[in-house]
Amino acid sequence: MSVSPAVALRKAIISRLASDTALTGALGGAKFYDEAPRAAEPPYVVFAETQTRDWSSALSPGAEQFFVLSVISVQRGARQALDLAERIVALLDEAPLSLDGHHLVDLRHLSSATRREQSGRFARADLRFRATTETLG
Repeated sequence: MSVSPAVALRKAIISRLASDTALTGALGGAKFYDEAPRAAEPPYVVFAETQTRDWSSALSPGAEQFFVLSVISVQRGARQALDLAERIVALLDEAPLSLDGHHLVDLRHLSSATRREQSGRFARADLRFRATTETLG
């Protein structure tokens, strides 16, 4: 059974982000989650929403993915969230990631947005990306 393009992309993204000592140091460890555990201490990064569409050609099956990585911080203000977001964008925008069972054609950062949650207790930076992949073999 082949790995879905969304799962393959997430695995490659986590590997790329976790290998960056500056980022993991700022997070206090490799804190990258599909869903943050209840006891997770910010700052951390969570995969928020994902949308996958068919991007097949006549010669090969493919997928177009839009996804959001959210940086969660408890520091007052958005500075920490923005600093972490900037590092993540630098690591992922147009990165040549290796995916299990798929070829990454393109990975681009599309936009960023910040907001406060829970009466200003948490700062959040949402990073929207677009990736296109082709299925191998």
